[in-house]
Amino acid sequence: MTRRNRVDPFGDLHAVVERGMLTGNRGCLVDDDRRLVRHHRGNLWISCVTNFRGWHQPLDAPHRWTPLFFLDDAVALAAGHRPCGTCRSDAYASYRDAVTRAIPGRWTATDLNRRLATERLHLGRGLERAGDRRVWQTEFGAVPSGTVVMLDARPCLVVGNVARPFGFSGWGPGRLVDSSRTVTVLTPRLSVAALAHGYTPTFTPLQ
Repeated sequence: MTRRNRVDPFGDLHAVVERGMLTGNRGCLVDDDRRLVRHHRGNLWISCVTNFRGWHQPLDAPHRWTPLFFLDDAVALAAGHRPCGTCRSDAYASYRDAVTRAIPGRWTATDLNRRLATERLHLGRGLERAGDRRVWQTEFGAVPSGTVVMLDARPCLVVGNVARPFGFSGWGPGRLVDSSRTVTVLTPRLSVAALAHGYTPTFTPLQ
């Protein structure tokens, strides 16, 4: 059975065959009967490698974090997650340092979690689609590579002056976009700042 644990750039959960290159979590999402009952729990939203020290995590264990799966880092960032400080320590340090360059100060993991929580959702309620999702607008040319924006009602990855539409099996063929075009940005501002100041996300292979 394909579980509803694949994450799209909106942060919503889907039951699809494709798993993606990263896992992660946003707390325990199941009840005592192992039924998926919530969108998130708490503000610790991280993305992780799928294999670390031989650790194994049940997919639907009550009272434990529920594994989710992402196509790649760009999707995880767009959904509102940050790199895990344990299994992705180098990526986490790079993300934190990039945020620090963008917004000087001492950023702890707790600080990052709190800031991202304010930028992701107005309010999370059960399993509702993130109509409560916070988004923002700017010109296409103003966002760095790795950002996910909406174009023609589809989430697209920005790579230079090219946009690639999202699919659970990978990013689609790129097309040039006018840099002055106004787009809706899904990736939280904090993560966009990290991308603009040196954080390099891990992409699934681009064709």
